[in-house]
Amino acid sequence: MTLPAEPEDRGTLTIAPSVVRKIAQHAADQVDGTTRAERRIAGLGLGTHGASAKVGGEGNDVDLVLDVALNYPAPVRRIVGDLRAKVTEEVERITSYQVRDISVTVSALLPDIPPRVR
Repeated sequence: MTLPAEPEDRGTLTIAPSVVRKIAQHAADQVDGTTRAERRIAGLGLGTHGASAKVGGEGNDVDLVLDVALNYPAPVRRIVGDLRAKVTEEVERITSYQVRDISVTVSALLPDIPPRVR
C-alpha cells in the first residue's frame, strides 16, 4: 500500500487567466440589473453578448476589468457595487485567487422594453 504524498510534494495547480475571465463574466451576468447587449459589426446584428472581462495581475492576486450593459432606468451605483461583490466572491471561491482590483465600465444603458422598429 502506498502512503499519500505530503502536501508539499503533491505539485501545484495553476488556473489559466482565460478560466478566471469566464468565471468573472458568468458571475457578472448573474447580477440583477445587468443585461445582454446587441452585438453589431458594420451595421449587422450578430446576436447578443453579456459582460466581458480582462484579467491581469501576478501571483495569487488578480485585477479585473469588466465591461457591462445595465437595464435602464437602473440604480447604477448599487448595481456596480453588487457586481463587484458577486464577481469577487465567485472568483475567490472557485479559484482561491485574491481579487485585488475590479474596474467596471458601464458601456450601455438599455431599456427593458424591446424596440418597436428593428
